[in-house]
Amino acid sequence: MTDAFALSRRGALGMIGGVAGAGLLPAAATAVEGKAGASGASWFSTTATLPWQSHAVPALAPAAPAMFAQDATIQLDKPRQTMAGFGGAFSERGWDALTLLSPAKRHAALSLLFTAQGCNFSQCRTPLGADDFSRDWYSYDETPGDFALDHFSVARDRETLIPFIKAAQALRPDLKVWASPWSPPTWMKKGGHYAQAPAWPGQPANGIKPEQLGHEGSDSFIQEDRYFAAYANYFARYVQAYAQEGIAISTVMPQNEFNSAQPFPSCCWTPEGLARFLPHLGRAMGPLGVTIFLGTLERGNADLVSKVMADPQAAEVVKGLGVQWAGKGALPVIRDRFPDIAIWGSEQECGIGTNDWHYARYGWATIRQYFDAGASAWTYWNMVMPTGGMSGWGWPQNSMIVVDPVKRDFTLTPDYWLMRHLGGQVQAGARAVPVDSFLGFNDQLAFRNPDGSLVLVANNGLGQIQRVRYGIGKRVLTLDLPADSLNTLVLPAGLLEV
Repeated sequence: MTDAFALSRRGALGMIGGVAGAGLLPAAATAVEGKAGASGASWFSTTATLPWQSHAVPALAPAAPAMFAQDATIQLDKPRQTMAGFGGAFSERGWDALTLLSPAKRHAALSLLFTAQGCNFSQCRTPLGADDFSRDWYSYDETPGDFALDHFSVARDRETLIPFIKAAQALRPDLKVWASPWSPPTWMKKGGHYAQAPAWPGQPANGIKPEQLGHEGSDSFIQEDRYFAAYANYFARYVQAYAQEGIAISTVMPQNEFNSAQPFPSCCWTPEGLARFLPHLGRAMGPLGVTIFLGTLERGNADLVSKVMADPQAAEVVKGLGVQWAGKGALPVIRDRFPDIAIWGSEQECGIGTNDWHYARYGWATIRQYFDAGASAWTYWNMVMPTGGMSGWGWPQNSMIVVDPVKRDFTLTPDYWLMRHLGGQVQAGARAVPVDSFLGFNDQLAFRNPDGSLVLVANNGLGQIQRVRYGIGKRVLTLDLPADSLNTLVLPAGLLEV
């Protein structure tokens, strides 16, 4: 991680106070921001060594009639999917890292995620029970045979996940939260173990026995109605318990990565098994007003979705689909087969804890692939991690904020700036806008916010300045994008009138 991405407390508070990047930017850049602000337009760029640099926004010029007078056309008259929001995932280890900070620094870090002066996250994910970034394995009811759920309790979440979510809500009261489990209670599984596979080489042993292993293409959940009914009620009890804590769960998905046998909490389901469970879940969630998405899909095989949706009772309750990792390979086919269901990017591919510029560039390419395929939401994975980003099951992963346990301070990673370029400017309810180019200038995304403003997020992967002429109605915006940079421009509605 380069020093340019390190954020001192003074820098963080400067950003929250309304001067974006005041602790990091040279005086000249801050002055340029003042000039750009006169029209209400703004332009920020991030490179490997200089995050969130401000630039003057050029005036829009009349479009020339020549055929090649512009490189790409922003088609404001052809809006596409409506954006549900950007966010990240809550975790126990993330909250443990935040509690190492003083109250002032913790507030500063959270503000950089959940306020309009930061990433402005509006929709986040939380695990329903343990995930691979919980302290260790747990569920809300580990009493074997407790079909009435007499021993159900979210007491553990009151130590970690609930305070994490409530701290975010204090900064973003309208924050939406969705949930999915990594594993059901162990007594609801055929193998009786939270995991589905032995530990990977060099990782902590999880104690699973050969007869307890799960396998892709088989159902590890016990396929009996009394288990389906109890598990659906388990979801309902969870939603009700969180509501009592002041947290509304808006959407649930039945299983994280339902094809994957992992050494951490996991559970394999076949599409047919999910189709059998979903009507039970629908009956439990309907009275609570909770939406059900199918997910999360981590295989590039659209037939896995089609097999679930072929069951009329299952298809009736499914309103959307969560997709992550290799599932992105199925996006074009899914959009073609199921044009009416929402698609969410449900987990940022998490890397191996290097928190470097290369992976932020990869993250950008992945996000663009999702939105080009019609996705309406994006969820980063670990928002906050301690130095090293290690899970309890031995996999170091990236995060947006890194907390140093020794210095009791935090830094921002390149992934933070990637998410700020998108989430900080694209409002929930924005419409994605297509950008066409027959000259090969295809490395951008555009959105029209509910207030009428245009957000253009443009990438320059070259090692030199790249000039791009964007046609907007009858005018052209010419940008000299810095070398190896990610750029976000916001043009207010008044500048877009033709």
